Amino acid sequence: MNTYKWSEIPLEQMNSQVTRQVVHASSITIAKIGIAQGGTVPTHAHINEQVMNIMSGRLKVILDGEEIILHGGESLVIAPNVPHSVEALEDTVAVDVFSPVREDWIRGDDAYLRR
Repeated sequence: MNTYKWSEIPLEQMNSQVTRQVVHASSITIAKIGIAQGGTVPTHAHINEQVMNIMSGRLKVILDGEEIILHGGESLVIAPNVPHSVEALEDTVAVDVFSPVREDWIRGDDAYLRR
């Protein structure tokens, strides 16, 4: 069994408004994402099913062309290969769970987050 403390997981500065901390398990990836108000994650898609859990703040998500506003305490399931983007309407902390593991992140194929 592995135990992790978020306070000890390295904080990656993805761009000036987005931070990320990541744990990769055998079949899932969990990521704590911080997005400053006005910060964005551009439109992208991936093979992973994603459950986006908003811990605090407010996000506008464009999911396959549909606008969804998420508030702290809400979750959204994103099916594999569905295009989506995010804009922080307030400073936001989200915990995202991905299945299977984000192999693209392990390889460093995450340039869309670094823009």
